[in-house]
Amino acid sequence: SETVDRIYNLCPGTRIEGLPEHLIADSSFQDGTWGVWRRMAYAWATEPEIRYLGSTGGVLTALALYLLESGEVDFIVHARASQRCPAFGERALSRTRREIVQGAGSRYAPTATLIDITQILDRCEKRGERFAFIGTPCDVTGLRNLATTDARVEQLCRYQLAMVCGGFMAPSALFSFLDQLEVEPDALAALRYRGHGCPGSTRIETRDGRVIEKNYLDFWGEDESNWQLPFRCKICPDGIGDAADIAVADTWVGGSPSRDGQKSDPGTNAMIVRTEQAETLVENAVREGYLVTGDSLAPRDLDRFQPHQVDRKKAVWSRFVGMRSAGRIVPDVSRLRLKPLARENSLEENLAQARGTRRRCLDGTNSEPKPDPVD
Repeated sequence: SETVDRIYNLCPGTRIEGLPEHLIADSSFQDGTWGVWRRMAYAWATEPEIRYLGSTGGVLTALALYLLESGEVDFIVHARASQRCPAFGERALSRTRREIVQGAGSRYAPTATLIDITQILDRCEKRGERFAFIGTPCDVTGLRNLATTDARVEQLCRYQLAMVCGGFMAPSALFSFLDQLEVEPDALAALRYRGHGCPGSTRIETRDGRVIEKNYLDFWGEDESNWQLPFRCKICPDGIGDAADIAVADTWVGGSPSRDGQKSDPGTNAMIVRTEQAETLVENAVREGYLVTGDSLAPRDLDRFQPHQVDRKKAVWSRFVGMRSAGRIVPDVSRLRLKPLARENSLEENLAQARGTRRRCLDGTNSEPKPDPVD
């Protein structure tokens, strides 16, 4: 049906593309792993408070504040902690500094950031407003997909910014973590996954006044093998924000913070600037005192900071082969360099990835239970 076709065309789970070709300048660099880029550098928010509150160095929060307070946009669409269930996220539309700062920090849980994007575009069109969007690479992909059928996206959304994403924690894993702490989900008053340092502690507040703080590594685990991710995250072809104007990442060598060094780390992002317009945005934000940029970086530096992103990018093509062989639907991808990256693996590595994915598809461990409706 027409509705099903529209879902397949717009859903970032079924269609994932790199940076739109018309946004790629002739002078841009291209890297097999990290895609299109014009500049890579260390960066952090100028304001110490913003740097401290942010997930890493506060770069996305600082850019949002600059865009709003300079008048370049009228509001920011982003995520914040859900008012109904603090473990989850919800779409925020921020028009003030206070609202933006309240949304600082990561949300490692499902968040429908684009839930009302059509209505937002309708209002912007009527009022002559402009906005910027901050979300996950999946969110940006969804918005780029929408732009192929709705010209208002590029007219009204000035920038699309993303954090480099390792995946979100499955709700079942989160509830298991809370259960270990003897906290019922309904008892949550607030949940801060990270922030207030780099990465800061995972802080849980309950309605009866209890406060529990755990080390970030207690929440996620000491290494990637302990991450409890949905299957879709494990086959994600773009955790690096290939389609974003700017993507920002953590800068821990090896991909994980040390257990002892978290309180003393002030937080520094690796910033990947992909478009000419975004390059101008960064220059203006630095000039106006919102952002600090440090030493330049190169793609191989990003490899050291994000080895799990490199490994997954190289594995996805083979995982798709395994899905096809099991008769599953495979996402339609383009400009993400998956097959050339797979060739960097050995034949044995690619076969292992394909066979493992096929086995999960056939035995059903790749599937998730249908969620119960929320009242």
